[in-house]
Amino acid sequence: MIEPELHLGPHVVVPDLAGWHLERLPAIPKTAFIETPPDWVCEILSPSTTRLDRGPKRRIYAEFGVGHLWLLDPANGVLEGFALVGDHWLLLGTVARGGDVVLPPFDAAPFPLDDLFPIEASPPDDPAAPPHAET
Repeated sequence: MIEPELHLGPHVVVPDLAGWHLERLPAIPKTAFIETPPDWVCEILSPSTTRLDRGPKRRIYAEFGVGHLWLLDPANGVLEGFALVGDHWLLLGTVARGGDVVLPPFDAAPFPLDDLFPIEASPPDDPAAPPHAET
C-alpha cells in the first residue's frame, strides 16, 4: 500500500510504502486506518523526513514487530535493507545505483535498484546515465 495510515498502539505513522502477508491482512480494511502492523515498510528519505524516518518511526516499527524496513535515499542513490532481530534492526545490505536489489522480503525476485529512480534523478555528470529526451 502507498502511504497507509497506521495506528500502532498510541502512535499514528504513515510509511511511504507498506506490505502485509496475505494471511495477516487478507483484505484491505474499510476503515481509514490500519491497526495490523505491516510485515514490510519502505521509507523514502528526504531532507525533511530523514530524522523522523531513521529515529522515532524506526523505533515504533521495531516496537510493533514490523519484520523488514527499507530506507530508500534518492539523493544518494542508496537503499538500505534491515530485518528486525529481537528488538533491534540488523542491516542486511546496502545497494547503490547500478546494483541489484536482493533483500528480504523480496529477495526471491531481484530487480535493478535503478528501476526505482526516474531518469531525471540520474546525476548529470554520470557518464553511464541514459541521455535525456529533448522536448
